[in-house]
Amino acid sequence: MRKRTQIPLLLLTLLTPAGFAQTASTYTPPTVAEIRAAATPTSDQTWWKHAVIYEIYPRSFQDSNGDGVGDLNGITQRLEYLHALGVDAIWIAPMYPSPQIDFGYDISNYTAIDSQYGTLADFDRLLAAAKAHNIRIVLDMVLNHTSDKHPWFVESAASRTNPRADWFVWSDGKPAPANAVNAHQGPHGLVVPPNNWIALFGGSAWEWVPTRGQFYYHNFYKQQPDLNWRNPAVEQAMFSSMRFWLDRGVAGFRLDAITDLLEDAALRDEPVYAPGTNAQGDPNVSDTYTNMLPEVHEVMRRLSTMVSKYPGDRVLIGETYLPDTAAIRPWYGTPAQPELQLPMDMMVGFHSEGGASGSNVALNLTHFRQTLTEMQTELDSHWPLLVFDNHDNTRSWDRFGDGGAHNPQIARIIATILYTSRSTALTYYGAEIGMSTHTPTRREDVRDPIGLTGWPREKGRDGERTPMQWTPAPPAAGFSTNAHTWLPIGNDFPTVNVATETAGPNSLLNWTRTLIDLRRGNPAVHDGGIVMLDTTNASVLSYARTVPAGSKFHPIVVALNFTAETQTVHLDLTPAGITSTTAKALLADAADLTSITTLSTFTLPPYASLVAEVQ
Repeated sequence: MRKRTQIPLLLLTLLTPAGFAQTASTYTPPTVAEIRAAATPTSDQTWWKHAVIYEIYPRSFQDSNGDGVGDLNGITQRLEYLHALGVDAIWIAPMYPSPQIDFGYDISNYTAIDSQYGTLADFDRLLAAAKAHNIRIVLDMVLNHTSDKHPWFVESAASRTNPRADWFVWSDGKPAPANAVNAHQGPHGLVVPPNNWIALFGGSAWEWVPTRGQFYYHNFYKQQPDLNWRNPAVEQAMFSSMRFWLDRGVAGFRLDAITDLLEDAALRDEPVYAPGTNAQGDPNVSDTYTNMLPEVHEVMRRLSTMVSKYPGDRVLIGETYLPDTAAIRPWYGTPAQPELQLPMDMMVGFHSEGGASGSNVALNLTHFRQTLTEMQTELDSHWPLLVFDNHDNTRSWDRFGDGGAHNPQIARIIATILYTSRSTALTYYGAEIGMSTHTPTRREDVRDPIGLTGWPREKGRDGERTPMQWTPAPPAAGFSTNAHTWLPIGNDFPTVNVATETAGPNSLLNWTRTLIDLRRGNPAVHDGGIVMLDTTNASVLSYARTVPAGSKFHPIVVALNFTAETQTVHLDLTPAGITSTTAKALLADAADLTSITTLSTFTLPPYASLVAEVQ
């Protein structure tokens, strides 16, 4: 739910101007015990610990009825593709009834399907068909807010005395100063909003409702009023909505904007952290009183208890944009009081989203090595979730690319890290074929309200939400029979599409399929521990995936050149407890690497990737 410029804006005191976490100067190397723990293979076969989870933005995946908008039946039609790719679960962005102000994240009914996506019967067929393909379904659950068209809010806004009057965050405001602009007539005189809180999507976070003579709080759009989670009735209603889907058989939920669930009960002003204004033209205020309040953890513990009563290891995934890896750890809870199974680790994959312009930052090896190490050593016994792409951020291909010359190789580096790390892998539709971000160049082409209000400094998120490119056939690349799709098809579809890449042995799609096959079938990647190698090398990232002592299987070594220059690598494998240096390539994107026989000394071409098995 966070817009892509929000990480550095909200965390300015914790991030550098370029958007990198200030962990380089305060970084504490892992202890020997932490390194040993990360190097120890796992014996826990809980499904989500080894899963490839594939996010589907339903409007953009597959249109089955020719209206130019993707739907549930379209997802069902593509399950064979997802199964062949090796996907274990699909996360479906909101498909509930919605006015679509925020394209589904403004929900007007939590226990139904929006008619543009199909029916509840269509969902049940999708669920059954996915099960037949050994694919689980995870739903997006928006707990922070509803649509202003939801019956709960309509009733709440009608008076101060109705049964749901306290289901949302209301305030009388404060007396208006003499020179106030846009003051409102309250029961006891002119009033203005109670504080300086700014909505993440622009403007004051408070909206006036004349029928109540009060303001309501909205962290996002004004059409998305925040629920009052201090009211137990709200929690009961939301948990009931989640049970509706759990009872139908969903594997769990991705929890949207979960760190924003509660706000300061005293409604204190936020600190101003910088002069000037943000991309929306608003003052630069922090989120001290509207984000990561301790009480949210209490709700998460109760939610975890509710979900744990269902069989099948149901999972709770959190949208957790946090300042550093250490801040992720509390969101797991404790063994006695568990919270989320998989908070998203955004530190590795989204560090380049810096500045209001969203300008790119090239691959930074120091950052990758450090954050990957932290991900493996700072979470205690908890399992990490690694993610590089989602519906709110410029695609990783574009963020980490060098403008085109080496983008295909860099895309392979990102995929290799995602699928060979010791973590759950979360990907986004189209990443496997290298879909690019197609940002609108004219305001009149923008559909995302963020882009409409923030243009030209903020161009919105349409660019990363364009329809899936299935074939090279115009006009809609196999996504739809309708030439007028809800967003334009990317202009690179003649070459960047599933059909063409399936037939190309050296394509990113086939590279990804091979990585996922390796992840699924090779015990070193599926269950192995991880050890960073050659940690002073400023150009090449290397790590080993270990196997249990006495195993008939062999360790795996990954080496990735982060530069545009050829690099000679000398690997010492003894930190991983490996004495042999003999190896064979399992996957390499440079011809010379396919015949590699030793890891003692070898050469990596520019931006080359190597996955090798130690013999």
